[in-house]
Amino acid sequence: MLWKRKKVAVISPRKKVGVRGEDWVKCSACQANLYEKRFLENLWVCPRCQHHHRLTAWQRISITVDAGSFQEADAALRASDPLGFTAVKAYADKVAEAQEETGLTEAALAGRGTIGGFPAELVVTDSNFMMGSLGSVVGEKIVRAVERAVVSNTPLIIISASGGGARMYEGMFSLLQMAKTSAALGRLASAGVPYLSVLTDPTMAGVAASFAFLGDIMVAEPGALIGFTGPRVIEQTIRAKLPEGFQRSEFLFRKGALDQVLARREIKPFLVRALSLFHKD
Repeated sequence: MLWKRKKVAVISPRKKVGVRGEDWVKCSACQANLYEKRFLENLWVCPRCQHHHRLTAWQRISITVDAGSFQEADAALRASDPLGFTAVKAYADKVAEAQEETGLTEAALAGRGTIGGFPAELVVTDSNFMMGSLGSVVGEKIVRAVERAVVSNTPLIIISASGGGARMYEGMFSLLQMAKTSAALGRLASAGVPYLSVLTDPTMAGVAASFAFLGDIMVAEPGALIGFTGPRVIEQTIRAKLPEGFQRSEFLFRKGALDQVLARREIKPFLVRALSLFHKD
């Protein structure tokens, strides 16, 4: 008796799916290739090495405030050129170039929004705009945000991402912003209005030496560079090797300079809990 061979269905090979180059990004820390969609869903944090990549001010706003609640303030403020500064490139040209590259008018965004339903005055600096340096407009935006917080008795949140310190293209006018913002935050404290400071990579120089380190509550993202003078300059000056992780957020936390180090995904829930303590309702 002859047996007929049973027909077996042939499964066609898996279709090749074209993947565009822009669908993948590379982690700047571990060099891993990451699927862009997953990377964004993870709030620009590498899922492999947990490196927290730097954000723009608008990206920070989008992951911090409730959707559709942010209302920008003082958007019309523009930097002046009190010294008529000119070197390899004129200061006015550098500002115009930064505006074109970032879509921002200055290195700080200010406004009001809700976080978990709780209102807050916000200022977010952006290291992509001249390294987030503290110029006259940035200082003025912070002071005006403080004044609105005092009038409305609304907590103030400043999220710092500034590695450029005082913007020396404006000379003494930029240095004055350190005292100006510190004095304004002193008035905020006297009014009993809370100030929450969130430090991200980088928070350096004049920004760290003024408003960034004056928060009633101070938290930072993991691995953020935080300090006054950069570690390489310090090593060259004192001719000694600095401790491992010096000027990183974890180091500062161990030394008592920060209240907590929080992963990016934990910051908004933390702010919601903190704001809930300051609202009677």
